[in-house]
Amino acid sequence: MSFTLTTLSQKREVDSIIRDTIDKVLVLRFGRGSDPICLQLDEILSKAAREVSKFATVALVDIDSPDIQVYVKYFDITLIPSTVFFFNAHHMKMDSGTADHTKWIGAFHKKQDFIDVVELRGNLGVLNPKFISSPYPPKNSSLGNDLGAWTDHPTSLHHPSFTSLYPFMRF
Repeated sequence: MSFTLTTLSQKREVDSIIRDTIDKVLVLRFGRGSDPICLQLDEILSKAAREVSKFATVALVDIDSPDIQVYVKYFDITLIPSTVFFFNAHHMKMDSGTADHTKWIGAFHKKQDFIDVVELRGNLGVLNPKFISSPYPPKNSSLGNDLGAWTDHPTSLHHPSFTSLYPFMRF
């Protein structure tokens, strides 16, 4: 299913898409087209790409390309798939229940999980593009439940102050 998404294999392509994606969330999936978990995530991303196209752009980055290694090192891509988010050329960090706030590691279990994370990034990216909390507990990541508490951060959808601060968002 990943054939419907743009695959980037050169540094200049990644630079260009980061620089040129304005007023949208940019989702870059770093991984391999031959990895089963990457293929699972690619299917979810492909299915969701049309629904999020008004507020997000999704692209795949081939980590085996020698030209891409500068990004692999910069974002410390040691586990695949790893998904990195940008808004207006700013790298968006997210508390997804792991110690690494620079990326989402693993596959989303459902298309709606991915859509919700991208919607939250788009809505809150306008307000604070630097750091948000995931709307989903770590169990929805392929890493499992042992990743710590996630509802204590004020930007979590389940934190009491969130719904009072952002009543315009649908849950």
